Amino acid sequence: MGVLAELEAGMAELSTPMRVYVAAGRFTDPEADLPELAAQVRALLATMAGDAAWRRFLPGYTPLSVPEICACLEPVETHRAASLLAQVAAVDLVWPSHRHQPVDSAERAAARVVSLLGPEASWWTNHDVDCGAVNGLTPLFDSLLAGTDGEHFALALQIADD
Repeated sequence: MGVLAELEAGMAELSTPMRVYVAAGRFTDPEADLPELAAQVRALLATMAGDAAWRRFLPGYTPLSVPEICACLEPVETHRAASLLAQVAAVDLVWPSHRHQPVDSAERAAARVVSLLGPEASWWTNHDVDCGAVNGLTPLFDSLLAGTDGEHFALALQIADD
């Protein structure tokens, strides 16, 4: 199995219907960087907004522009990426005691995804990890972790509403 197929399979394990949306792929641009990653985030936001489960909460919502998404993202150190990815996949944003999936399976899948992108990958989130502030990408509660090795990308987005 190639890297892309393994990455897609690992991200699929982190997905939960109506709560955790994921994407993985390969860039067409050989010099892909943050704007190309933000464009993939924008596409994932559009997919989420098109889901019948969220459409009624997002009347008239249009995903942020690529520059606006770039401005929302904070870098994450690679050694923290797997735990943050597992958290986005497993721990509910509004009710932290609720789990969308078992934490141990999310941790295994997240570790595999981070390993596939490698130690030189760049990781980004819409959270200021140090102070806990969130740069919302939607009018709802949202949590994003996005990573790229410059050739491949992996995205996980959790959406919640209280």
